Amino acid sequence: MKDRLFPLSKSFFEKAIEPLIHAQYKRQGRPSNKGNYLFFCGVLYVLRTGISWRDLPRCFGPWSTLYMRFRRSSENGLFWSLLYTLQQKKKINIEIVWVDSTTVTVHRHGGGAIKKKAHKPLDVEGEDGAQKYT
Repeated sequence: MKDRLFPLSKSFFEKAIEPLIHAQYKRQGRPSNKGNYLFFCGVLYVLRTGISWRDLPRCFGPWSTLYMRFRRSSENGLFWSLLYTLQQKKKINIEIVWVDSTTVTVHRHGGGAIKKKAHKPLDVEGEDGAQKYT
């Protein structure tokens, strides 16, 4: 289970990834008490499994902290440039598949059943002039 949560060893992270983070990360303020290793493995876990941020295992720390840190690093371009650099050095292999309605069309019967309208009785006059409902 630990390999699924932490796919990178801490020694590999310290040698290959942490110098890239320190070279590109220029955020001022209090440093994170969880560290860069938990942050990076947590983000990889979310990207790999596709779970929501709220469902992130507690071993990575509070989900909101991890999400805000990911959002800031994505806005700065830090996280994506980090992944790009690692892919250039053949340290990781990233394959992204994007499937939506512009690439895969729905079958004509796949849009859901046609909703039936409520049947309204018709007003029909009988031979004797009285109202009949059919």
